[in-house]
Amino acid sequence: MIRPVKSLALPLLAVAACVSAPAPAPDEHAGHAPGASNASVALSASPRHGEWITVSTGPGDSVRAWVVYPERRTKAPVVIVVHEIYGLTPWIRSVADQLAADGFLAVAPDFLTTKNIPGAPLDPEPQAATAAVRALNADDVHRQISAVARHAMALPAAAAKYGIVGFCWGGGVSFEHAVRAPTLGAAVVYYGASPAPARLGSVSAPVLGLYGADDARVNATIPPADSAMIEMSKVYRPILYEGAGHGFLRQQDGREGKNLAAARAAWPETVSWFRTYLGR
Repeated sequence: MIRPVKSLALPLLAVAACVSAPAPAPDEHAGHAPGASNASVALSASPRHGEWITVSTGPGDSVRAWVVYPERRTKAPVVIVVHEIYGLTPWIRSVADQLAADGFLAVAPDFLTTKNIPGAPLDPEPQAATAAVRALNADDVHRQISAVARHAMALPAAAAKYGIVGFCWGGGVSFEHAVRAPTLGAAVVYYGASPAPARLGSVSAPVLGLYGADDARVNATIPPADSAMIEMSKVYRPILYEGAGHGFLRQQDGREGKNLAAARAAWPETVSWFRTYLGR
């Protein structure tokens, strides 16, 4: 069931699962990730250390990943950043940088590492990346995510906790990873389709879903997942932002300011979710 609630920043609809703890309040001190049009500028201006690494993900298999370290004295929770269907773009790297600014050790794996995409790794060509992502094997993707998470949590600067956030294709992957990974600490889904309700029984991580209200294709998957998660007493909190469309965090200059308003409201929810369930 979807019921309206009041937003701190703009009209929205929220779906709150019947859970034992209240939903975390959004962190009003958090900024927000840049849009795609500002990503390169944000990356070049960042004071944080980012670097490429290669992670072994199985016999004869590895992925490259972009790692950004937060500036803090204590060990940081890990957040895996799952790219869109366009691959590991400068925008995704800027999202990882913002997560590091908010105190997390952010790691963005490139699931197209072996696909020879023109422009990769710095700026993959969109059409080639889209075709390659559509051909990926889901089992391989989640095996690689788990391997990258283990590698990241073993870094000296990391705490032994990890969450996942993804966008569009990556949003669906993030929810699916909650189905597959019992050690996952928290998941945030940006406008990604939900798994089939019959598959949600294995979910143990709390899931936050952030959606543009004008995204009927993805949003049709929310009520069945919500009903199943409520019935199984699992933590799922979907929020729909009025007037925003699919991809609102990336396309912040779209839809006459509605996408930007949604981005400004959704990012503090993201930060608070991870701080609540992974630690500060």
